[in-house]
Amino acid sequence: MFDEESTRIRKQQKFLQDVEHAISDANREIIQAHIPRLDKASFVAFATRVAELRAEYLKAALAAAQGNDAVEYTALRARREAFEEAKAAFSALERAIERGYVDIAGAG
Repeated sequence: MFDEESTRIRKQQKFLQDVEHAISDANREIIQAHIPRLDKASFVAFATRVAELRAEYLKAALAAAQGNDAVEYTALRARREAFEEAKAAFSALERAIERGYVDIAGAG
């Protein structure tokens, strides 16, 4: 019974490792087709744009707090959504880099 359970667990672990490897390969292949190489300048430009969107959102929030105009809050929502989407995309790109899905120009 113990040997059967050990064998089953090893098979499951092997299966999961194989699947994880296949998923990693697929991510790398697909992402590199869209982003063949990332350099420091483009990565910093992206980070800078996220910072700008954050600033625009916060500025709009402070302006909306000064008035009672529903239009200001509609604009605020749009700025928040833009910032949150950019922030999420930046995090996804960082994760793709960490997992080796994106080639880094000049990385050694």
